[in-house]
Amino acid sequence: MTLQQLQYIVVLDDLRHFSKAADACFVTQPTLTMQVRKLEEELGVELFDRRARPIRPTVPGGVLIAQARVVMREAERIRTLIDELNDGSTGEMRIGIIPTLAPYLLPLFLARFANEHPRLNVVVDERKTSRILKGLRHGDLDVGILVTPVDTDEFEEVRLFEEPFLAYLPSGHPLRRRTTLRREDLRGQQLWVLSEGHCFREQVIGLCDRPSSAGLRNVLYESGSIETLKHLVLKGTGMTLVPELSVAPDDTHVRRFVPPEPVRQVSLVVRRPFLRRNVLNALRSVIQEQVPKNGSVATQVVPLTAHGAKLTPDPRPA
Repeated sequence: MTLQQLQYIVVLDDLRHFSKAADACFVTQPTLTMQVRKLEEELGVELFDRRARPIRPTVPGGVLIAQARVVMREAERIRTLIDELNDGSTGEMRIGIIPTLAPYLLPLFLARFANEHPRLNVVVDERKTSRILKGLRHGDLDVGILVTPVDTDEFEEVRLFEEPFLAYLPSGHPLRRRTTLRREDLRGQQLWVLSEGHCFREQVIGLCDRPSSAGLRNVLYESGSIETLKHLVLKGTGMTLVPELSVAPDDTHVRRFVPPEPVRQVSLVVRRPFLRRNVLNALRSVIQEQVPKNGSVATQVVPLTAHGAKLTPDPRPA
């Protein structure tokens, strides 16, 4: 049994196709097929049901492939330890980031982080929260940048910052006559929200009554873009809630909430145990240094969970 054989069956499980798996492993299909067969003969177990289309693991094969993933992760940690013992800034850093953060947060820190670590190959993948967590479990990603908590001890969360929610209102909206808003002001308002699967949608729904498509009862709009929602609002239909990083400081369509403001907690998330502490700390530092500090943010905040849970005051300083 070799690490290479274990890699082959893990990739084959991911792609469920011998030819595609061979291409991904940079070997010929006969080579990959032969090595998988040799491993099956050594173990005395058929790992894959080749009659299925696409192929799939057998029941015992699924158990063994899961363990193979563990072995591959541990082998990778040996290489990671070597990098960390040097300076932690070499090799590859695979970062997953949620779509409601990516367009606003990445431009603030990515160029500086890359320039400060020229020997580190940074790969950024924009994914929804569920796919980031899956990538961390499978070893496809090293770090996730997302909204926390994730409600599982499997992952470690390194808190970055808390980002306020702001109301985004069209011209002429009655709420624009107020300098600040309260949560109660959202009752009965016509709101646009993101489509299913976005944690930001769940946060918004946790902040207000379950909204329709800005009151248009015969419209179901599945948007994945905060910018699209803002443009709909600018055309005068309904309102929406946006994270602070997505708007300019002088945007007249924005209204803040009275303290304690509703916020989302943004964190770095890694799978336990995570060894590359030097580069993780460097990533945390550069993000925290580049995120604008708004002086009007209250010292007491009301964090929202990633699942639209009940709002509860946070006794810690912001």
